[in-house]
Amino acid sequence: MKRRPILVAAVAATAALTLAGCSGSTDSEGGADSPYRVLLTGGISAQGVLAANSQTSLLATKAGVQVQNAAGGIDGRQIELTTVDDAGDATIAVTKLREAINSGNKPDLYLNSGPSSIAAAVLPILKQNNILSMSMAPSPDSTDPAKFPLNFDLAPGATDTARGISEYAKTKGYSSVGVLHGSTAYGELFGEEMTTELGNAGLKAAGNEEYDAAALDMTAQLQSLKNSGATAIALDAYGAPLGYVLQSLERLGWDVPLIGNTSVSATNLIANDPPAGVLGTPQVKNLVTQVFTSTVFDPNNELVNTMVDTMASLGSIPSTLILADNYDAFPLVAAAAEKAGSSTDPKKLAEALETSEVQENANTAFLSRYNFSADSHGPNPNTSELQFISPTKILNGQFGNPAAS
Repeated sequence: MKRRPILVAAVAATAALTLAGCSGSTDSEGGADSPYRVLLTGGISAQGVLAANSQTSLLATKAGVQVQNAAGGIDGRQIELTTVDDAGDATIAVTKLREAINSGNKPDLYLNSGPSSIAAAVLPILKQNNILSMSMAPSPDSTDPAKFPLNFDLAPGATDTARGISEYAKTKGYSSVGVLHGSTAYGELFGEEMTTELGNAGLKAAGNEEYDAAALDMTAQLQSLKNSGATAIALDAYGAPLGYVLQSLERLGWDVPLIGNTSVSATNLIANDPPAGVLGTPQVKNLVTQVFTSTVFDPNNELVNTMVDTMASLGSIPSTLILADNYDAFPLVAAAAEKAGSSTDPKKLAEALETSEVQENANTAFLSRYNFSADSHGPNPNTSELQFISPTKILNGQFGNPAAS
């Protein structure tokens, strides 16, 4: 998925990397005089799209640490980041998290780089051990404070993306929208939310079709949507399945508008010319895809440009900034610690994160504003945070940069 300054010496495919502002402490609970410990598990040794996305997530995390440490850290504590390879496997992520907890270096904050199966697997362990966490991979219960009071999702979830797509479809006059989604947990949730949000927008859901994420042909599902009278398709597809959907649609010969969710925009297939991608081909002539404002180049957005420049200085950005969520974890926790008067009490930090004061004071970039509340620990972004764009080449993780052509 995208760009490249200085090649980073392999963020090792196997072990743990530590980025520290000051020397470590062996206190298992940390403390005001020790570094602020952050553990990130990511699919460094995974393959394909997941590997690229994990690398982008890692760069965003490292950039967030660097910028926040330069601003004084969190409650005066320099941030110490440890990154562990989970290969994109939930079982490995759980094992690595337990090892960190039992090693005497219990993290103050846990981050992941997806997918949602990892977030779902680690949340009970984080809750049991009273660890604050921020996730870029929404799972069905991850935003529910009653179930996971110390977790906050940085990535907008299926409800947010479905609402945005439905509102966009309404502005385009697409009165009958078909839904096509994968068999993943997120895909199924997206399918459910699309039906609900289309109804809320006064639009007709012209079929809701699911494909097996391992399938190579989605023609049957597309034919069903066509027969149902769909005048546009809301599409969920991540990685290789996106290519198979586009090929199936081309074989069917159906000239229909496609509205991709953020899974589509996180797949570099649409941003590369053939043979590596499909940019500029008939397969994407009708495609617009949902992105965040920070994923579109804007020379006047100083906070986003600081994030991008810092990431690029640390290594090649191989995928879109759709995966840069973790950058915002650090200004959010820093603002929460300032309000709470402490960085050592996860419950107080969580309570502070729910306040508009903290959300306004945090200098976040991935999203300009988070709207956590006592009822929802999802980011609940304003619609202004979302844009719909035609595919372009990408430079440093962003669409629409003239220098990319």
